[in-house]
Amino acid sequence: MEKKPAIIAPSILNSDFGYLASQIKAVEKGGADWIHLDIMDGHFVPNISFGPSISNAVNSVTDLFLDAHLMITNPEKYIQPFKDAGADSITIHVEIEKFRETVDMIKNEGLKLGVSLNPDTPIEKAFDIVPIADIILIMSVFPGFGGQKFIPETFERVRKLREYADIHNENMHIEVDGGINFDNIRQIYDAGADAFVVGTTIFKQQNIEVAVKKLRKILEQE
Repeated sequence: MEKKPAIIAPSILNSDFGYLASQIKAVEKGGADWIHLDIMDGHFVPNISFGPSISNAVNSVTDLFLDAHLMITNPEKYIQPFKDAGADSITIHVEIEKFRETVDMIKNEGLKLGVSLNPDTPIEKAFDIVPIADIILIMSVFPGFGGQKFIPETFERVRKLREYADIHNENMHIEVDGGINFDNIRQIYDAGADAFVVGTTIFKQQNIEVAVKKLRKILEQE
């Protein structure tokens, strides 16, 4: 099957919040497709990031698709607040207790449904949800902190999910998050992913706009 166009989703977790608006404009100029929002509660993952107020601030300065990843224990409590704050998609973890209930809430709110899996969760755990999902997000690091190294076993997980999705939901995006850089993004794309959450590799560069353009160029090489 023909590969989908690649989606670059800069993660503002790695941005400088003192210059958030200008850095979002820089990734826009570079050709980013989505803005990725890493929401952490200090319970589901060992870190705390930000809440709907930052999402609302981001929404006020960009028209890009807002991709909210809720790494929290009780995401069902935050579907409406993040919708109100401008999120276009909400991704929850398959590992949470009220998974199916929360899936229904997201769908009922008219949001794009994303489902994420931690690196040690078998990829087959996502298969049941593939027919109705808009995004399956494969974590290629253990969630909680930016700047970690990409876990190589992710390549096989992406390939396996792509084979299944091509049969059961060919329109679904396979997104990968964690340790993506200039050296491995093309390999991940070739394995079958089409959406890429990139943090450090974009926001820790001297020129953010150029970093996004460089990623795009790598993805578009024949």
